[in-house]
Amino acid sequence: MYSAILEFRYQLRPTMKIGTFSTFMSPICTPEVIRDFAIAAENIGLDSLWMGEHVVLFDKTEFPYPGSKDGKLPVPDGGGMLDTVATFGYLAACTKRLRFGTGITLLPQRNPLYTAKEFTTLDWLTQGRIDFGIGVGWCKEEVIACGYNFDDRGKRCDEMLEMMKQLWTEPVAEFHGEFYDLPACRMDPKPVQKPHIPIIVGGHSQAGYRRAARYGAGWYGFQMGLEATAQVITQLDSSLKSEGRNKDDFQLVITPPYQVTPDMVKAYEDLGVDRLILLLGNQKPERISSRLKELETLIEATS
Repeated sequence: MYSAILEFRYQLRPTMKIGTFSTFMSPICTPEVIRDFAIAAENIGLDSLWMGEHVVLFDKTEFPYPGSKDGKLPVPDGGGMLDTVATFGYLAACTKRLRFGTGITLLPQRNPLYTAKEFTTLDWLTQGRIDFGIGVGWCKEEVIACGYNFDDRGKRCDEMLEMMKQLWTEPVAEFHGEFYDLPACRMDPKPVQKPHIPIIVGGHSQAGYRRAARYGAGWYGFQMGLEATAQVITQLDSSLKSEGRNKDDFQLVITPPYQVTPDMVKAYEDLGVDRLILLLGNQKPERISSRLKELETLIEATS
């Protein structure tokens, strides 16, 4: 099985970069804990820090959370997920090299103009240290609570990406679609990164692969083992080909299961993974310190 997986490897790729993923939760993660973690993460050589997004949580949902075995978000009693934009702005002032990525921004439940403005401002303030990971989301109740329709979220997401790219790249942007109508207007500052902030698309459906190939600088997969990653590569290759693209200008960003060994890190690299975003796990200060030592060992596996 392992040899079959390696048949899908990418050739002549740069050294894989290692980042970490965390859903920082209040009240456990105080400002001091988060700041100290980001500084330590940068010092041990982590490439990036990725955060998930949920603005409100529900005790019961129509669809289960796909990132856990029991279908529920692992949130402590009385805790909540910190906002990505505000947290990245805070941490950007505490660091110099660490990149920040959203894994993922739930785009169809957001206002596209405010989202474009928030992330171009982050990119400008951090001097190009932002990756814009996006997806359509799974929580129907949250989309509706934000004032939007759940069933058309995919189509709206595509329109939002079209419009945001114009706002980020054109001196005067104008967009007229099925869901959004933007008269000629200006948005500044523009992103530092060119042509715009990298869009990393999440989603395990055919629509998600197509969206990544059409709009994305890469695709992000969460809790993906080696075999699942190999299977996705073939799907992405097909979608990229349909859009007249190839993997030379496309990143594969993967968060594997929690338990990862140095041999597994090498195996992901052999498959062609560009960025391996390892789960931070428990966010108590003493556990974070221990986990950072583990991550440092895994970083050395790519050197």
